[in-house]
Amino acid sequence: MSITAPGNSTAAPLPLRAVLLMVASACSFGLMAILIRYASKSLHSFEIAFFRSLFGALATAPLLIRHGLRILRTDRLRFYALRCGISTVGMLAGFWAIAHLPLAQAISLSYSSPLFVTIGAVLFLGEIVRMRRWSAVVAGFIGVLVIVRPGTDGFTAASLVALLAAACTGTVTISVKFLSRSDAPDTIVLLTTWLWVPLSLPAALFVWQAPPAALWPWLVAIGILGTLGQYSWTHALRLADASMLAPFSYLQLVIVSVLAWFAFGETLDRYTVIGAAIVIGATLYIARREAMVARVRRVEVMSAKAEPQI
Repeated sequence: MSITAPGNSTAAPLPLRAVLLMVASACSFGLMAILIRYASKSLHSFEIAFFRSLFGALATAPLLIRHGLRILRTDRLRFYALRCGISTVGMLAGFWAIAHLPLAQAISLSYSSPLFVTIGAVLFLGEIVRMRRWSAVVAGFIGVLVIVRPGTDGFTAASLVALLAAACTGTVTISVKFLSRSDAPDTIVLLTTWLWVPLSLPAALFVWQAPPAALWPWLVAIGILGTLGQYSWTHALRLADASMLAPFSYLQLVIVSVLAWFAFGETLDRYTVIGAAIVIGATLYIARREAMVARVRRVEVMSAKAEPQI
């Protein structure tokens, strides 16, 4: 069963499985954010990040049982270490932002990562970005400014930490383009998840305290939800283009906003709503443009291969 992409009758059908996986990812990450905020009332966010990594790694045991140790083989272990080092910084920053910012604002700022992906693609991959995508990047950062409101009483330094997390996520997203060419999605999930454990431990040790007994089930749930979200996201992107799945990923903001209102009494302010709408619109446009460029490149490659050799 499939879903036809809206507004484009000639587009390839969108597999229902990919949609369900992306929805599962959004729900998992949304629930994880709520539990991180709850746990941060008793435990430092860095320690929560470590337990997310530890229990998340243990949650990947079924993948190891299914594939065996051969799934861990890769020729790019050093690249994984560098990638996971950057993503660990992003995770620590993201967890800290969730603990100190209104949840809807923290999640909205995390959606700016595609803006950093576009900039990184130019700097590190040598990609050519035309005026339309640069305009979308500028519009996206205007949306970020609307959310953080620099120079006003509503501005906090925590919003800059959230932007650091988004920048790290953007860098990691670029690295996935390299890894997915040679490694299976389960390999990427397993190696990333297990490398996070030792990399996140030093920061946790600086603020270490014994978690309250009542908090352990929630720490386990954070780890499981994080791994489930990562697994679903990785496999969804293998089944369909990111540009087609992006709208479903924004369900996370809806989940977080509703649950934050119920659990913590947080309400959405108009600046977050307007800024998030601008950021989401800009990132959706960038995703669609990147998909169009990729399709053109595939057609050019296929045409070149089809030409008779003289």
